[in-house]
Amino acid sequence: MNEQKKTAQAMGGGDFVRGVIAELRRVTWPTREEWVSATIMTIGLVLVIGVFTYVLDQFFGWLLTLIHPATG
Repeated sequence: MNEQKKTAQAMGGGDFVRGVIAELRRVTWPTREEWVSATIMTIGLVLVIGVFTYVLDQFFGWLLTLIHPATG
């Protein structure tokens, strides 16, 4: 087996942990400003999609009552 292409199963536990730590050191982590702006954008998009879904639900509910009014 090629030494550079060890899988997680073939590696010992210590080798695997050392490999993970080495890989994490190479990660480019976001700055605080990037993290905050991405979080705000995510919350904003969730709110917009939630409102959009609510409006569509109300519209289709109204439309279906026109097509098939409830009897009671």
